[in-house]
Amino acid sequence: MPDLPNLNSSVRYAKGVGEKKAQLFKRLGISTIFDLLHHFPTHYEDRSHIVPIGHTLADKKQVIQGKILLVDQLKAGKNLSILKVAVRDTTGIIYAIWYNQEYLSQYLKKEKELLVSGKVEWKFGERQIKVEDFELLTGDEEDNLHLKRIVPFYPLTEGLSHRMLRRIIKLNLEKLSPYLVDILPQEMKRHYSFIPFKEALNNIHFPESFPRQKEAHRRLVFEEFFLLQSALALKKREYKKERGISFKVGDGLIKSFFHSLPYPLTLSQKRVIKEVLEDMHGSQPMNRLLQGDVGSGKTIVATIALLTAILNGYQTALMAPTEILAQQHWLNLRELLHPLNIKLALLVSDLPSREKKEILKGLKEGKIQLVIGTHALIQEEVDFYKLGAVVIDEQHRFGVMQRLSLRSKGKLPDVLVMTATPIPRTLALTSYGDLDLSVIDELPPGRKSIITRWISESRRKELYQFITQELKRGKQAYFVYPLIEESKELDLKPAQDAADHLKRDIFPNFKVQLLHGRMKREEKEKIMHLFRMGKISILVSTTVIEVGIDIPNANLMVIENTERFGLAQLHQLRGRVGRGAKQSYCFLLTGKKISEEGRKRMKVMCKTTDGFRIAEEDLNLRGPGEFFGTRQWGMLNLKIADLIKDAKMLYLTRKEAFQLVQKDPELKSYPRLREGIERRFPHRLELAKVG
Repeated sequence: MPDLPNLNSSVRYAKGVGEKKAQLFKRLGISTIFDLLHHFPTHYEDRSHIVPIGHTLADKKQVIQGKILLVDQLKAGKNLSILKVAVRDTTGIIYAIWYNQEYLSQYLKKEKELLVSGKVEWKFGERQIKVEDFELLTGDEEDNLHLKRIVPFYPLTEGLSHRMLRRIIKLNLEKLSPYLVDILPQEMKRHYSFIPFKEALNNIHFPESFPRQKEAHRRLVFEEFFLLQSALALKKREYKKERGISFKVGDGLIKSFFHSLPYPLTLSQKRVIKEVLEDMHGSQPMNRLLQGDVGSGKTIVATIALLTAILNGYQTALMAPTEILAQQHWLNLRELLHPLNIKLALLVSDLPSREKKEILKGLKEGKIQLVIGTHALIQEEVDFYKLGAVVIDEQHRFGVMQRLSLRSKGKLPDVLVMTATPIPRTLALTSYGDLDLSVIDELPPGRKSIITRWISESRRKELYQFITQELKRGKQAYFVYPLIEESKELDLKPAQDAADHLKRDIFPNFKVQLLHGRMKREEKEKIMHLFRMGKISILVSTTVIEVGIDIPNANLMVIENTERFGLAQLHQLRGRVGRGAKQSYCFLLTGKKISEEGRKRMKVMCKTTDGFRIAEEDLNLRGPGEFFGTRQWGMLNLKIADLIKDAKMLYLTRKEAFQLVQKDPELKSYPRLREGIERRFPHRLELAKVG
């Protein structure tokens, strides 16, 4: 290791680690010494109070201290040995119990002073303590890490123990103490009465008391959120410094496009369109996130943005995460823009070679004005003649780098990011905190709220009768299954078997068709066309229909094994019905065994169709990591702050960070703060320079 400690050095150089343990630490996401010191406890145990043996209570974790009277080893079975040690103090005797740890008998000798933590039990007429931690006391212990104090417990991996982690973290905290600098501005620390950084770090790992641990936690949560929001503020400022395209807005053709729509725009749509057009007219590139529930009319807003760029002589691109969604957008936009004679193309990965070459040539020469596609749009071979505006749909399915890769295909084009998966405000302010935010918070007039019912297996026959009556009236239905083929591990009805069963035994008089993600594009297109035309009554599908399907006549949905889906996904699936003026229904069928969390999800789905309320509930039930997905959550890299519990702190730090960056755009007066941001969230600053 270098002479001067470097927090960015590999963890293998940390005191007490080395190459072998460094590999174990990497499993916990600990690569550097900085990561090690910021590997925070998940919980604590108060082992500071020693209970006299005669006063211990059964079924409680307690700490006792006394002299060893005798050591006994018992063989309780082929693979079970018991080490039983009698410990006495002035109030009584207790038996400390270890399982399969015979080697300890060489250390646990008669008359030695022993300190033990564990759960006390009454067994066989005697007081026992099942040992969790222990220390042999020699009288010269300066700082016991495992007992006689508030003891931290950490996330672990096989090969690393709490005792080992405590020792390593304590050694490195002491060694690096002179080099731990306070990066928060002095005036901020005074204003919020924060304890010094070194004190906070020591008290989060080895608290002097629980009040001190709370102070440390408050300080470190603030700092983490503040660094993240400062990074986002700097990134947003980078965007604002750039000179983008100043589009002429309010073209007569756009007005005629409005008049050609078969339905009036909602007030919400009009407000968001105004925000988008103001961005496009400005000289700085647009970077806007558009949130809107399923069916709220985001596509019209996107179309206005794309059309504005096209009428200014620029090319445009719309990127979607799946071929089905890309195709749906292509069909919708082709119909919407047909009167304006716009040249469109659909670019997906499995296009025939000849067709793909023609599209690539058309983009390079500027003959194609709007291209709709999947990840295929960000391939190296795709070149635009003059890209002016980009729309990315269902952004949560892409990585941030993919968004920037598409942006880099032009010279600072305007970017509109859309999602029909409502993002709780805390997540929006962290993962998309560098973007301006627009929300469509009302549905088009005439739409009826979808009736959602949680149905038990015993009412399946009754459900089928209801669906039969609806199908006879000319309506259509979706049946959604989690898997497409047999799984030995999951007790699910595979979609293939289900389609055959529904076709043969339940709805023999109606056309039933299976759709799944492994089908070829042409096959999917054919099935969707027939369903759209009403030639198929029941579409049996996997979650491939989660987004992008818009068929007003399909007003029935049955979701099987609903407990296997997350709330956000269930809401997305339900959004495939309720697209027309007729009453729509969504039926949730669960298996016989359902967890408490599964029950909560079902109740939320039946209680509300508001995507934003559902998103908040989903975040509370699953936590940010699972809600957001590994790729996006990894971009946040939060180590102590909690988006749910610490939401108020997040809003506070965002305000402070953006005000500070506005006052000092380069953070020249705060070099340590800038260093702290570069260490904690370097990817956030780098992204500002991409494209």
